[in-house]
Amino acid sequence: MSDEYTMELCGNRAAYQVTPSGITKIDLQKVGETISAAGYDVGIQNRLCWTFSGKADLTLYPSGKLLVKTEDKILAGLIAKTHIEDWLSSEY
Repeated sequence: MSDEYTMELCGNRAAYQVTPSGITKIDLQKVGETISAAGYDVGIQNRLCWTFSGKADLTLYPSGKLLVKTEDKILAGLIAKTHIEDWLSSEY
């Protein structure tokens, strides 16, 4: 699994989108359970996305993209790194 990703500030400046490189589809159930085990509370669970609340509100998509709802770039970067190195690696 590649540890490369992009992190872009969303237009409203209240969230960051984390896009992993080289991944087009993930197992939402498996990755979602890993995020939950990391201490995030699960909100919505369906085939289109899972949402979480915790240090920041998160939305996980089947493509592996993660929306991190925070204006704190440092926090978003830490969550992005955890997503790429830990949460997504649970699938591979």
